[in-house]
Amino acid sequence: MTKFRPCIDLHEGRVKQIVGGSLRDEGPGPRENFVAGEPPGWFARKFRADKLSGGHVIMLGPGNEVGAKEAVENWPGGLQVGGGISLENATGWLEAGASHVIVTSWLFSGQGAFMIERLEALSAEIGGERIVVDLSARRSEQGWCVAMNRWQTPTDLLVKPEVLDRLAPHCAEFLIHAADVEGKCEGVDADLVEMLGSWEGRPVTYAGGVGHMGDVRLVEELSQGRVDVTVGSSLDLFGGKGVAYDELLAWNGGLR
Repeated sequence: MTKFRPCIDLHEGRVKQIVGGSLRDEGPGPRENFVAGEPPGWFARKFRADKLSGGHVIMLGPGNEVGAKEAVENWPGGLQVGGGISLENATGWLEAGASHVIVTSWLFSGQGAFMIERLEALSAEIGGERIVVDLSARRSEQGWCVAMNRWQTPTDLLVKPEVLDRLAPHCAEFLIHAADVEGKCEGVDADLVEMLGSWEGRPVTYAGGVGHMGDVRLVEELSQGRVDVTVGSSLDLFGGKGVAYDELLAWNGGLR
């Protein structure tokens, strides 16, 4: 059954919901849908009280380490952490309280070439059972192309079943943002969800475009209940108007 998994996205040290495709290293700042008044620990404590495990804390750029540590310390073993994860710092994040580390950009060269030897080294160091591979992607002529560096840089890796098969022995889960629809609340990438649901390997969490509960139901239908879902900008907890947090708690409790 498809489950709702919570998220805490950090940008410039604050909990935010942004339009994923608007992140840039240079030029104007990203389009922000929501900026929280509460600190990261507040959200982590709420998710802990509501028994929502398996969510993720994503550091979108520098200056978010303090906030991420605050979050995982307030829900030890209940949240995954990603953003700038590498072989050098992964153990530290697990010791800080993260259940898993989420890795993406470090798995590629500066030019976007996938380096599986890095994933193998990380798995040998901390155990594949503590690794989530983030394959957040954009549509391209070839298919869904993994994008690194906050979804700015395309890589040579495509999201497809044979790639998931290749990476699965070295990780516990996959996290996949549909970067083209992330933060827009205009509907999920149905084709991507259906493809992910056709694969029966590791657990997969999909994020991007959920605008209302109908989209959550669509993820469950298209994926045959195999793919979990994250809800961000449309969630009332983050200032949205499309999805009530209490609805998602009821959904996870089996109340359809």
